[in-house]
Amino acid sequence: MIKLSQHKRLVPALLSALLLLAGCSLAPTYQVPAAAQPVAFKELAAQDAGSWKTAQPAEAQARGEWWKVFGDAQLDRYETQALAANQNLKAAAARLQQSRALQQSARSALFPTIGTGFGPAREQLSPGSFGVVDGVGTQPQTVWTAQANASYEVDLFGRVSDSVAAAKADAQQSEALFRSVQLALQADVAQNYFNLRELDAELAILDGTVDLFRQQRDFVKHRYDAGDVSELDLAQAQAQLDSAQSDHMTLERQRATTEHSLAVLLGQAPADFTVAAHPLQPVVVQIPAGLPSALLERRPDITAAERAMAAENARIGVAKAAFFPSLSLTGSAGYASSNLSNLFQWSSRTFLLGPLAGGALTLPLFDGGARSANLAHERAKYEEDVANYRQQVLVAFQEVEDNLANLRVLDDQTKVEDSAVKSSARAAQLTRAQYEDGSVNYLSVIETDRAVLQAQRSAVQLEGARAVSTVNLIRALGGGWGNEVKPPVVAPDALPVASR
Repeated sequence: MIKLSQHKRLVPALLSALLLLAGCSLAPTYQVPAAAQPVAFKELAAQDAGSWKTAQPAEAQARGEWWKVFGDAQLDRYETQALAANQNLKAAAARLQQSRALQQSARSALFPTIGTGFGPAREQLSPGSFGVVDGVGTQPQTVWTAQANASYEVDLFGRVSDSVAAAKADAQQSEALFRSVQLALQADVAQNYFNLRELDAELAILDGTVDLFRQQRDFVKHRYDAGDVSELDLAQAQAQLDSAQSDHMTLERQRATTEHSLAVLLGQAPADFTVAAHPLQPVVVQIPAGLPSALLERRPDITAAERAMAAENARIGVAKAAFFPSLSLTGSAGYASSNLSNLFQWSSRTFLLGPLAGGALTLPLFDGGARSANLAHERAKYEEDVANYRQQVLVAFQEVEDNLANLRVLDDQTKVEDSAVKSSARAAQLTRAQYEDGSVNYLSVIETDRAVLQAQRSAVQLEGARAVSTVNLIRALGGGWGNEVKPPVVAPDALPVASR
């Protein structure tokens, strides 16, 4: 049988041992899992491979106003306006603030909760209550109390610290998702802007073509009135003009919807937004072919996927801690009196301290497998996040390869199409001269004119595709390089997890 003196020594020893366990996490040691990392992009020249290095998420790196590489003042204004007024971006910023608030809420568990209370209570003690003599002091009475109370959960086995670590990683994931929405918005504005300018260039081509076809129709009508050509030539010339005018209307419709899309991205009602026509100029920006994988590290979607893994890893520790005891310490101190006038006298002081004051060392013995199921759930969720992370890395490499290939082919295709424009224009000129001489029929003129129009529109469309692919490549690489200005958002840092 344990003697009283031994019992007095055992209690402090037990409490000391439990306190030593405070903050000792049960979460697995966190490491970013291996993912596909080729030594070089397939589309890069072999001499560029030497600049490659192993990629790690680096959301903390600064980004710049990458769209300024296009040297378009109007695009610069639109990008600035979108960042200030786009509603999807504002919603993402609000979600980020929500996540940070939840992180602060979780962090509050590291500190004791302190409160106070004041007021009367009507009570009657039973004769068997502690310190009450049978038949004495059992009448109902009013007791006034003024007390301060405190409670604190000791961080045994890292349950609290792992919960805080998970909330911190969640907040970092939300920040990365905010950056992803921001980057997507910037890219969408640039793409819509270049699409609009491409349509302006096509409309300019069709404006000239419609004028040319109208002149040709008038010329054929003049010859028809003079009896030099048949009505077939006149009908063909009119059909050619009508077809060009119809194509012009189609482009006008497409331009209107593109302008409306751009207005919404800028946070404006389409009715209040108008963009003056300005044909697309060839985009001569060349993204450096030797970009290292550090730019892949800047992709916010990869950072978000990695932070999701870190949060789930910490939650595994929380689920494991549920299998071990938890210790809550509570206490109160203040004054209590049956008379309000005597409440704050020294003789009315009262206190209650220790783990038995409303809380104690607890351990569930049977829960029907709830804790085991929760742990299995968290482990499976972590495996899901690992797969999502690896998939996101693969998608990132694919997007970079796609746009590098697009730009490489588009450069060559643009040169070929420029040659086709010159050749078709020369062919049309010769055909019209032959028609005026009566050497060919008007159908030949129509065919060569259509070839010129198609070649000109294809050339403009290729320029638009090259501009959009340049934007997509920058987006795929994380949105910028060089001497950027750091944004005023707290950057996430590494998640500290104790090894076990």
